[in-house]
Amino acid sequence: MSLQTHQTPHIASRLPQVGTTIFTVMSALAQEHGAINLGQGFPDFSCDPRLIDAVDQAMRRGANQYPPMTGVPALRQAVADKIAALHGMRYDADAEITITAGATQAIFTALLAVVHPGDEVIVLTPSYDSYLPNIALCGGVARTVPLQADFRPDFTAIAAAITPRTRALLINSPHNPSGTVWSEADMRQLEALLAPTDIVLIADEVYEHMVFDGAQHQSAARFPGLAARTFVVSSFGKTFHVTGWKVGSVAAPAALTAEFRKVHQFNVFTVNTPMQHGLAHYLADPAPYRDLPGFYQAKRDRFRAGLAGSRFELLPCSGSYFQCVRYDAISDLPDDAFCRWLTAEIGVAAIPLSAFEPDGRQRGVVRFCFAKQDATLDAALKRLAAL
Repeated sequence: MSLQTHQTPHIASRLPQVGTTIFTVMSALAQEHGAINLGQGFPDFSCDPRLIDAVDQAMRRGANQYPPMTGVPALRQAVADKIAALHGMRYDADAEITITAGATQAIFTALLAVVHPGDEVIVLTPSYDSYLPNIALCGGVARTVPLQADFRPDFTAIAAAITPRTRALLINSPHNPSGTVWSEADMRQLEALLAPTDIVLIADEVYEHMVFDGAQHQSAARFPGLAARTFVVSSFGKTFHVTGWKVGSVAAPAALTAEFRKVHQFNVFTVNTPMQHGLAHYLADPAPYRDLPGFYQAKRDRFRAGLAGSRFELLPCSGSYFQCVRYDAISDLPDDAFCRWLTAEIGVAAIPLSAFEPDGRQRGVVRFCFAKQDATLDAALKRLAAL
């Protein structure tokens, strides 16, 4: 018997413009050609064995059933304590911290909680690829505002995009894909811009512990006028090299959290129990996340040094684990074609920046991920430097 002998109902797609993501395409191409994959943003090294031990111990002592919908209390408290220590804002662990199935789910749930059909959401582009489909699935309307040529926010353009229908604004710092980090002045300007409005801010801060050169991450939680209107989204997966665990957190005022949890309880309900207990235990020691900027800065510097004499033009990288480069001295191909050529012929996979643009805008820039073992980076650099 075959399904082909029966009729499948026709459905109108909720996302008719969406196909296979460029990340999946480039990873498959890298595998096909045996290329070094510096495309997708995840480490190729293991997490701290102590974290695995903490999860294992949680499993063995029986923490394998549903936890509270909002998250394991000890983990929510650890998140609240960390934010207070780093940013000076005290969130109530019971009413204002929620554990999520990763940051992507957190962002989608925040949008579902506040965006009604026809509401507008401002997105600064280039942007992470889930933002626009999430808004569409909510019935919202995305108003895209391009970042400036140096990937910094254009506050004049943001202000011009605000209308009576604007319900939310999505920001991301440190920024994927560019590695740009918002400054204190940027955040204060945003705080002043939003002060007379009823706009909700969704702050994607998953690379919060990857800010380099002695700078400090300017979380929305640091600014009272922003914190009062913001869902602050974080990722344990990014911070502790366990992206496959898909565990994140959201900090927000109680009124926003209450609406967030109404949606969360029905689209996820709750999150992996032993991972939560393991993370709560592991967070008792701040060293792993306090040491992370130096760890990734060393990788950034290694990667930049390896390309310093090449024909790639290195763009600034102040945070995240991504390095963007211009390649116009090497090729005049569009960025997606250049990435395919680079993967198939040179043996290194990258991601075209146009994949982060709603209109496929060409900037002649591609993105590499340097969250890799030194041996992986050195092998890739040997190939890239020869161009």
